[in-house]
Amino acid sequence: MQRPIHPDEQALSQSLRDGDYPAFEAIYDLYKRPLAARLLKLLKSKEQVAETMQELFLRLWENRSSIDPQRPIKGYLFRIAENMVYDFFRKAANDSKMKTQLLRRAGSAYDSIEKLLYEKESRDLLYRIIDQLPPQRKKVFMLCKLEEKSYREISESLGISIAAVNDHITKANAFLKRYLAAYPNLAVPLILGFMLQAI
Repeated sequence: MQRPIHPDEQALSQSLRDGDYPAFEAIYDLYKRPLAARLLKLLKSKEQVAETMQELFLRLWENRSSIDPQRPIKGYLFRIAENMVYDFFRKAANDSKMKTQLLRRAGSAYDSIEKLLYEKESRDLLYRIIDQLPPQRKKVFMLCKLEEKSYREISESLGISIAAVNDHITKANAFLKRYLAAYPNLAVPLILGFMLQAI
């Protein structure tokens, strides 16, 4: 269900659509921090975030006539950002130097598997890999990474110790890292799948 749009946000969107530059600046000030924070989690590079932010708001201004004031501008901005990140990863997949830099940067992405990709192929691949885990480890992993349960909650739910939960998560992460190392051509789309989530 779409959230109701705030009247002030609607007015800003309408003013932007009409070419009002102060409205554009107000929208920039409102959303630059959450957008930059989101992009940094995905791209792992402040330089790349700065470039993406510049391009994102340039696109917003150039395409202002297509904005629907009845829809939240925040969702519109995050969709643009999401598409730009996807394009970046797709380009990286075809550039060996860029891919190497990206994978080095994205080491922490293995801990973000709960972030689902809109792109169905990568998401399905992720689940096929998870299905190869032993049943109990898979259950622990799904509860932790996809349902965001705490170690204590998982421990109580499954009747195992917190240490056992930690052991399952550690071994599951190690398995995924080995899998990606063995199939480097899958790494970029899969890492993107780990990181992106619905806004």
